[in-house]
Amino acid sequence: MRIELEKRPQVSKLFGLLSPLLALALALIAGTIMFALMGKDPVEALDAFFVEPLLEVWSLHELAIKAGPLILIAVGLCLCYRSNNWNIGAEGQFTMGAVAGSFIPIVFTDWHSPMVLPLMLIAGAIGGALYAAIPALLKAHFNTNEILTSLMLVYIAQLFLDWLSRGPWRDPQGHNFPQSIDFPPEAVLPAIWEDSGRAHWGIVFAVVAAILAWFLMKYTLKGFEIVVLGQSARAGRFAGFSSRKMVWFAFLFSGALAGLAGISEVSGSIGHLQPAISPGYGFTAIIVAFLARLNPLGAILSGLVLALTYLGGEAAQLSPGISAKAASVFQGLLLFFVLSCDTLIYYKIRLVWSRVRGGAA
Repeated sequence: MRIELEKRPQVSKLFGLLSPLLALALALIAGTIMFALMGKDPVEALDAFFVEPLLEVWSLHELAIKAGPLILIAVGLCLCYRSNNWNIGAEGQFTMGAVAGSFIPIVFTDWHSPMVLPLMLIAGAIGGALYAAIPALLKAHFNTNEILTSLMLVYIAQLFLDWLSRGPWRDPQGHNFPQSIDFPPEAVLPAIWEDSGRAHWGIVFAVVAAILAWFLMKYTLKGFEIVVLGQSARAGRFAGFSSRKMVWFAFLFSGALAGLAGISEVSGSIGHLQPAISPGYGFTAIIVAFLARLNPLGAILSGLVLALTYLGGEAAQLSPGISAKAASVFQGLLLFFVLSCDTLIYYKIRLVWSRVRGGAA
């Protein structure tokens, strides 16, 4: 006996729309069971995850801080995945964007100008795009699997950041802490409402990027090209579209947004470069993209939901005493159910029984 997936002749539009909500409900049920098996009160744990972070104004600011990079990265991944290019290395592009943008305030310490911050943001986007160009080059010209190459490049970027923070860029006055000098005021992304919290303009960049990406997908020729090549490369070639050019566009676009998210996080939230600048935003953004059904506007809502699990995971460590690893498992359950629901909407499971006759299957 073997299990096969058979494509459904007709897909239910209702279940297609309800799929993310169904996946979220199943994740909540699975999370309840998991917390109960851990000996924790499921109601208290879910309250810490999804209710406590919404009760205070400062907590809403923290939600915006965590949602910004998730949305920004997920928007790029939505377009990338719609074009059938699987960029799994957004975490590395996030890191290299932070490194590239931090070059200006760390190296040119005596340069105090209003142009510092805009140039940092541009350099961050370029750094992320150039790092994403490596798997794009390998796929477009050598037919290399982009999933493997983009993923392996993540660890190279993280080790490079660690080396910089502990070596050439370490603050000599930092009492041996592995971090760079603190960025000067002109290199810090300002807060939106400084009196009530520290949420910065990174969330604004994310929302604007989502709106522009949605417009590009819905109303431009490039968006039509992304959809056609993503569904059928052969049909795209008949229409005169280039799969190779699309590989470059998809990776550079998603890499640039990941790099912009990286420098926004370092400049707006941290204020200096250090070995650990991300709790895994680049990987979590994959869940955000699929929970949004690869719709850039949907990434805003799903990014807020996943940011809530980050914030709730921190709250759950304090009140019910749930570990950070359990919070990561909860996020993984959410991705599992999102992919499972989508798979069962488009495919049906078929059991195939095979018999052996005359020594041959």
